[in-house]
Amino acid sequence: MTSVDTLIKSAPGDTCSPALADGPWTFDLGLPSYGPGASQGDIIPTGSPRQGQLPVEYQRASTEELHDRIRVAKQELGDRVVVLGHFYQRDEIVQHADFLGDSFQLANAAQTVPNAEAIVFCGVHFMAETADILAQPGQSVILPNLAAGCSMADMADIDSVEEAWAQLAELYGTEPDESGRVPVIPVTYMNSSAALKGFCGRNGGIVCTSSNAATVLEWAFERGQRVLFFPDQHLGRNTAKAMGVPLEQMPMWNPNKPLGGNDEQGLLDARVILWHGFCSVHRRFTVDQIEKARAEHPGVRVIVHPECPMPVVDAADEAGSTDYIRKAVAAATEPTTFAIGTEINMVNRLAAEFPQHEIFCLDPVVCPCSTMYRIHPGYLAWVLEALVRGETLNQITVPDDVAEPARVALERMLAAKPRA
Repeated sequence: MTSVDTLIKSAPGDTCSPALADGPWTFDLGLPSYGPGASQGDIIPTGSPRQGQLPVEYQRASTEELHDRIRVAKQELGDRVVVLGHFYQRDEIVQHADFLGDSFQLANAAQTVPNAEAIVFCGVHFMAETADILAQPGQSVILPNLAAGCSMADMADIDSVEEAWAQLAELYGTEPDESGRVPVIPVTYMNSSAALKGFCGRNGGIVCTSSNAATVLEWAFERGQRVLFFPDQHLGRNTAKAMGVPLEQMPMWNPNKPLGGNDEQGLLDARVILWHGFCSVHRRFTVDQIEKARAEHPGVRVIVHPECPMPVVDAADEAGSTDYIRKAVAAATEPTTFAIGTEINMVNRLAAEFPQHEIFCLDPVVCPCSTMYRIHPGYLAWVLEALVRGETLNQITVPDDVAEPARVALERMLAAKPRA
């Protein structure tokens, strides 16, 4: 398989940051940042989790040695540990995952390993929090690199959302209409903190993923007159538009402005209020890239993730979650040219797994998810070997007062099965 590291070394001029060739530990002791990759320019909040320096022996170990140490540790731990890996992880991590999937699938997987003492989550911080909320009592959840956060998740914080909620309550009131629907239902994307999931649980809301966003919005509209959707504006807009909600009924909420920068009438007419957040990976895809792909590859099938901006989704042939994209490629019975608009690690993995097709990323510049990139085999070997010694490193623990309402919102999400 072609890894991002291989691409970087073979074509450094085609990457968004030459620092991608460095080990992630290079950034552990510097100023807080998301690291090299698509979100390298995003502003990281003060107080974001930081990773201490990885022991030198793991920094200096060869790739082959790290893989051997991971395999040996996993064999010794047996069923006591399970490794979950997100689709966007580098190949060097994916090969060691017991479960591979998108955020919805991995949330389900976290509930299916009751005998494991530890869940090692090779993803980002909000995913590990979700696993801890859904895990069995006594199970520990480990994030190999604490600096693996999410810039999108950081674009909506609990204080800003609660302030927005207070302003909306003052405008809408809190009483249901004649059909019993409350003025507004909060919906948070999985890419958000445990605190925001807890907020939704306390206020009659729900969590969604890109797999089940349409099902979740249907659930919310049955219970509320409108939806406050955070933090990803693009997933909210693309999903609601496909359901027939007019754009003029989807105002944007800017947390730095009174009423989110809207007038009262616009908010009264709203069906979906969109938070001013986005994914830096998926924001890189453009209509020009799609037009270039069509010009150079007649008959190309363009599939993009719904976190892409609306014009990109409209210009594509299809839009869907990471699992949707994978299934679409796997289901193609004839050799097909695919142009994919999602994270480069997953696109490269699809190209290697399905060589009968021509598969390439719409964005010609290698620019992976900055924070997924922070998970490296060195960190995985480090936490697994610690478990062998009886030590639990980098444990993610969500306080009970947050976990309990967050679990309510997550259980509603898990019950909202994606459309077939």
